[in-house]
Amino acid sequence: MDDRLDWEIDGRDWPHHDASRFVDAGGLRWHVQQFAAPDPHAPTALLIHGTGASTHSWRTLAPLLRADFHVLAMDLPGHAFTAMPPAGSPWPMWSMPGMARAIAALLRRLEINPALVVGHSAGAAVAVRLCLDGLIAPHMVASLNGALVPLGGVAGRLFLPAAKLLAAVPIVPRVFSRRASDPSVLKRLLDATGSSLDAKGMTLYGQLVRNPGHAAGALGMMANWNLIPLWQELPQLKVPLVLVVGANDHTVSPDQATLVRAALPGAMLATLPALGHLAHEERADLVAEVIGRYYAEVTQETHAPTVPNDPAAA
Repeated sequence: MDDRLDWEIDGRDWPHHDASRFVDAGGLRWHVQQFAAPDPHAPTALLIHGTGASTHSWRTLAPLLRADFHVLAMDLPGHAFTAMPPAGSPWPMWSMPGMARAIAALLRRLEINPALVVGHSAGAAVAVRLCLDGLIAPHMVASLNGALVPLGGVAGRLFLPAAKLLAAVPIVPRVFSRRASDPSVLKRLLDATGSSLDAKGMTLYGQLVRNPGHAAGALGMMANWNLIPLWQELPQLKVPLVLVVGANDHTVSPDQATLVRAALPGAMLATLPALGHLAHEERADLVAEVIGRYYAEVTQETHAPTVPNDPAAA
């Protein structure tokens, strides 16, 4: 039995269904959504969701950004409607460098050179990794409640081994999905983010967490996640970084922004009162305004984003 979401069935009423298509790139079949700006010469914004989410999380923000940008969003490997990484992949596609290379392959396939990258939670770390590895050179990265700081203490030492152990047990995603089918469990999971979602948002997350294939993709990503190299290299980041922080985020502590700015003094900070980890879903209008304002500031004296070197040609 196939545990993956089926686009013909599960995708029939997916947000912005008409903006969706499937693209083969980097040994993977991707579900992508593209939104064209009114101006055909507008720059492109790349949206990277976090662990366990999907393109649905941009359902309100993407249409707002398209006023000034062409917008590209995708389901990350193993998430929602994007395929699981194939066995024997040339790199561990669920690791942060592997995820960055996979997205870079997709961008090359689509011939897209993003001028703006917006990453949420773990997606912000992927955005920074793309820049540090020279795979993209945008004008700005917007980190929405970005998970950029490694876990410390006992939690940090135990998280990765525990995630690897769980990912190695095939039945775990099914058990998780079965338990998450209980509406009270889903509510507790979302309440723990510090965000308040509307009924549509709750329904979409419920559809995802009840699917064992999606759960396996999220768990595989967590089992291969290591923020320490990124944290060590963060001071080398040359692309302007804007930290958009929900003051009520219970998933990634807002205090992490202070640590990031200590490591990267040029990082800019925008704090959103009363919003949680899913701030971009709670108040997409406010997040879009912040992103647009900072992008206008950092591009006042710059031009087109630099075309990065093609790693495939190296």
